[in-house]
Amino acid sequence: MKKTNVRWTVVALIFFATTVNYIDRQVIGLLKPYIQNDLGWSEADYGYIVTSFQVAYGIGMLVCGRMLDWLGSKIGYSIAIIVWSIGAVLHAFSRTVTGFCASRAVLGLGEAGNFPAAVKVVAEWFPKRDRAFATGIFNSGTTVGAIIAPIIVTAITLQWGWRMAFIVTGLLGFVWVVIWWLMYRSPELHPKVNAEELSYIHSEEHSEEKSAITWRQLFSQRQTYAILFSRFVTDWVWWFFLFWTPDFLNKTHGVDLQSTVLPLIIIYTMADIGGICGGHVSSQFIRMGRSADFARKTTILIFALLVLPLNAVPHIHNLWVVVPIIGLATSAHQAWASNIFTIVSDVYPKQVVGSMIGISSVGGAVGGALASTFVGLILQWTGSYEVIFMIASMMYLTAWLTLKLFVPIRQIQL
Repeated sequence: MKKTNVRWTVVALIFFATTVNYIDRQVIGLLKPYIQNDLGWSEADYGYIVTSFQVAYGIGMLVCGRMLDWLGSKIGYSIAIIVWSIGAVLHAFSRTVTGFCASRAVLGLGEAGNFPAAVKVVAEWFPKRDRAFATGIFNSGTTVGAIIAPIIVTAITLQWGWRMAFIVTGLLGFVWVVIWWLMYRSPELHPKVNAEELSYIHSEEHSEEKSAITWRQLFSQRQTYAILFSRFVTDWVWWFFLFWTPDFLNKTHGVDLQSTVLPLIIIYTMADIGGICGGHVSSQFIRMGRSADFARKTTILIFALLVLPLNAVPHIHNLWVVVPIIGLATSAHQAWASNIFTIVSDVYPKQVVGSMIGISSVGGAVGGALASTFVGLILQWTGSYEVIFMIASMMYLTAWLTLKLFVPIRQIQL
């Protein structure tokens, strides 16, 4: 077959969208000590601000999945990024906790569209055997964004102040929308996709009825609840890394904004490697002749075990021992994410992948909202991260057990 590079160009586009997504959402975590000193936030105030993002993110997930299945990837993705970019810029004009909560809510509503759109695009452009690897690549944008953000935010903040950091990073999304609108087409409409490659893209599809599938049908399946619960118990851990790691390093190891750049680069580079490796290991198992069920679940178990050392972090006083342990945990999360997104496209018909990613992400957003308030209050009451790290270390094994017991990985008939 004469292959083109169009599929990987598409992956590159959604990789860059995901990178911008994570740059925008990480800015507030990096600037927390600065803004806290400037505006007088308490730990609980910060927890409420993060919670407002999570609540809006969850609401957005309920809307974005259906919107994407209705409007299609090109239009739906564009709307999502425009909304979140507006939300990112609004932070610069906020003066109160309420103002930041409102800005985070707009950001969360828009950012909710990224992963349903990206997973839907992968399902449209790749056969099942290639999806985990493609998902791992675009999902690595989360960690590339987390790596780039400290560099950009530090430089802008030291030169022009923290408000300008929100403006500059927020404008990146508008640039992406222009590029996406000029370049993206569905496989059937893309002039560079030949008949052989189109056949390859659809090679593992079964004949499916294209009639509408309702949420009632999705919620009639136990897999829906299990996937939603697995996101509920794990997604908040990633949010914790993203929004509290700079603060943890500052308060427990005396790392300031400039000095935090190298530790965060190490942590999120490890996460980036983990995301790609998680997709590669899973896809490799399938190429070796193992079932998708074995491949996804075994990969998740392997990486879940790598999170367990996180429990020791609050008791270690050497920064350069703590950093790789946190990095290992972030790596495991990204490997988990590459596989859980792919599981959705393995189990559900293509026409409802966007909706199902949205539904499952609500579980993650609810868990994140509850955890954000919980983390803020625990820190205010105890001044210690010990309980938080202990709980976080066990969550991925809990998720693996849930999938093992309740989610046979084969496409369901709706």
